[in-house]
Amino acid sequence: MGTLTICDHPLIQHKLTFIRDKETKTKDFRELVDEIATMMAYEITRDLPLETINITTPVVETPSKVVSGRMLGVIPILRAGLGMVEGMLKLIPAAKVGHIGLFRNPETLQPVEYYVNLPADATERLLIVVDPMLATGGSANAAIASLKSRGCTQIKLMCLIAAPEGVKAVQEAHPDVDIYLASLDSHLNDHGYIVPGLGDAGDRMFGTK
Repeated sequence: MGTLTICDHPLIQHKLTFIRDKETKTKDFRELVDEIATMMAYEITRDLPLETINITTPVVETPSKVVSGRMLGVIPILRAGLGMVEGMLKLIPAAKVGHIGLFRNPETLQPVEYYVNLPADATERLLIVVDPMLATGGSANAAIASLKSRGCTQIKLMCLIAAPEGVKAVQEAHPDVDIYLASLDSHLNDHGYIVPGLGDAGDRMFGTK
């Protein structure tokens, strides 16, 4: 079973409070999401392998650590996932970015894929799927399945807020995928919104509410 990690750093939790607040304006919301994504990127890259190289400081020659060539990819689920990309690239600027577009069929309520654009070497990279919300898990499961169908095997999922129902759905469908969250909330309401949640992340991020 993949691991579930709650990134509970005090600064993340502080910023998350203002993301939840309905009075937070679009500009501030967008900036806060960006900042939290950067901080969560520290946690999700914690287990990157290191190797030792020799360098020369102004004082002496010494062995020192560098990341050992692990190639990364950031895969936002359109559209809300876009708000997390720049924050991650601040920390891992060499990562390549792919995109997966999904919409919900109004009759079946199931996610439908309408766009996929991945780095040419995606199968060789550790791919981090990003989406602010993990509610029912439908979109995350569809995005992960899409990556797997294209031969990608190294996949992690990073979300700001999740409902237990969504976490369970992803763990059951993709037990090999590690999940990283800023908060695991209480439950989903009758309309499929996370409680207490933050409303519709895409609308709040792009000012379309």
